[in-house]
Amino acid sequence: MAGKRLAGQDEYVRPRRRLAERLALGGIRDPRVLEAVEAVPRHRLLPEGLHDQAYGDTAVPIGEGQTMSAPGVVAAMTEALQLKGHETVLEVGTGSAYQAAVLSRLAARVVSIERRPRLAAQARSALDRLGISNVVVHLGDGSQGRIQDAPFDAIVVTAGGPRVPGPLLEQLAPRGCLVGPFGSRGEQRLVHVRRSAGGRLERSTLGPARFVDLVGEHGWAG
Repeated sequence: MAGKRLAGQDEYVRPRRRLAERLALGGIRDPRVLEAVEAVPRHRLLPEGLHDQAYGDTAVPIGEGQTMSAPGVVAAMTEALQLKGHETVLEVGTGSAYQAAVLSRLAARVVSIERRPRLAAQARSALDRLGISNVVVHLGDGSQGRIQDAPFDAIVVTAGGPRVPGPLLEQLAPRGCLVGPFGSRGEQRLVHVRRSAGGRLERSTLGPARFVDLVGEHGWAG
């Protein structure tokens, strides 16, 4: 798979392994997700001065009021998608491209949308440096999805909105699922939505969440 061509051995191999081990102890069960977390060089998606923060299970600021999500959050959201390897995935909110890099190892294709030009450009460059060719980054309003590439087998929303955007639900394929944080700014919940083969939407919650705002036509006002 094209997305698996990542950098080889470096001084952060052991920290990545320890991170994956901690996530397994914390409840992540899918071995493919753990392998992806262990393989992705998270430090290479951060400025050099922040490399020492790369393998703690914490969010890291990346500028413009945005953060790189904690690995545990990325792993939990990815696991909830139940990817098998053949899927086309939509990511709303590229940010640092860490979530996209993890997804690249678990799906056939990732379409990622970022509304901030600088972050979109940095993400494209970072993915190119890592040799990840099955992720495409678009500049735009992620709350509207990307109808040109729909339907999507899975959708992951990496910013918190007041409700699940209607366009994302419309672009979800039969048997596809969506994961993202929604609700009021003070009471977000991580929501899981699956579309049945017959088209019915089945919703559940995975627990409390706290993310930066999903800004856009179907999110919070900018």
